[in-house]
Amino acid sequence: MPVPKTDAAFPWIGLVTLAGAIFVTVTSEFLPTGLLPEMAEGLDVTQSQVGLLITVFAATVVVSAAALTNFTRRFPRKPLVLIVLVAFALTNFLGAIAPTYEFMVATRVLGGLAHGLFWAVVGAYPGHLVPQRQLARAVAITSAGGSAAFVLGVPAGTAIGHALGWRLAFVAMGAVILVFTALVVKFVPAVEHRQPVKTGEIPLPLRRDPTLPGVILVGIITLTIMVGHNLFYTYIVPYFTDVNGFPVSAVSPLLLVYGIAGAGGLVLVGVVGGRLPRLGLFAGVLFVAISALVIGLLPTEQWLVIIALVVWGAALGGIPALLQTRALHTASPQLRDLSSALVTTSFNIGIGGGAFVGALLLDSPGLRSLPFVDAAVMVGVLALLLVSDRTIRNRSARRPSIPFS
Repeated sequence: MPVPKTDAAFPWIGLVTLAGAIFVTVTSEFLPTGLLPEMAEGLDVTQSQVGLLITVFAATVVVSAAALTNFTRRFPRKPLVLIVLVAFALTNFLGAIAPTYEFMVATRVLGGLAHGLFWAVVGAYPGHLVPQRQLARAVAITSAGGSAAFVLGVPAGTAIGHALGWRLAFVAMGAVILVFTALVVKFVPAVEHRQPVKTGEIPLPLRRDPTLPGVILVGIITLTIMVGHNLFYTYIVPYFTDVNGFPVSAVSPLLLVYGIAGAGGLVLVGVVGGRLPRLGLFAGVLFVAISALVIGLLPTEQWLVIIALVVWGAALGGIPALLQTRALHTASPQLRDLSSALVTTSFNIGIGGGAFVGALLLDSPGLRSLPFVDAAVMVGVLALLLVSDRTIRNRSARRPSIPFS
């Protein structure tokens, strides 16, 4: 039986289990990143071709997430999560036996289809489990799985691949996903995501939902933030070494510091984000802009660069959870899954688009321009946030809601 939302008990175990499921799926998505040489040799292709497996995965998510979410909107949520997790495990097992590069590409397409639907359903799941005032904390808990994947999951998968071979790393990944599938069966409550129609009420099609424009605005904000962030972060390693003057040996510790700071920012969102989610998002974007400016204006002051990197990581680490919270606050109950799919799609477009814009900037005006362009984009996001708040509030006023403030 679906569990109704109440204030009596916060569903810690269910949310932590969902965070674990996110952890293994994100680790699976980026597993090829740490195994480029081994996979290239095993599949007899170049390392750049193996790198394109990440692009294929992300592009599939962009193309399919919203359509699959709309197609499955009437399906019960918990069984759908289980089906998608089993599909994830299958893609890893198939990847482990891939005889050719083309076969591996096909497994990544299947994984991308599963990933887009997974994030749409799991991203909206906290909105079905907890009251609206607890959304920020709930989303922060589930989002922690994604942060942990970058800090712990991908390095662990890489270590397994180096020790046992890349094919066994995929087998291990598939097995771990099946373990978390069993944990979801045991600990994640079923939910009722469909809203009953009142007597005499005619359900509106999704395209006429009054909250849709606000959800689209959240998607645009998400995309813009990710473009600004990734046009710089994608090329942060050459910036560290060529502009900041750090030795190559310092790159891994610096990235680890950034990842740990991001995890700290996510914890902060869980603690205070429920009270001031709008202010928290505004502050996060502002601190990303300030950090980029400090890195760009004082590139040889390494101690300042490290401090700015910590601030940047902490600020950016909390932004995805705040964006997801904003989307769930903005969307009507019937639009929550679609809003989550839109945010996921926006993230993936922003990641790819930011890397592309950064590549163009590398040619002209050059590497040193990246932090300034990043900061300029973030200032634009701040203006967009201010303008969009009125639209979101006006749309939300048409239905009972706790204000996003």
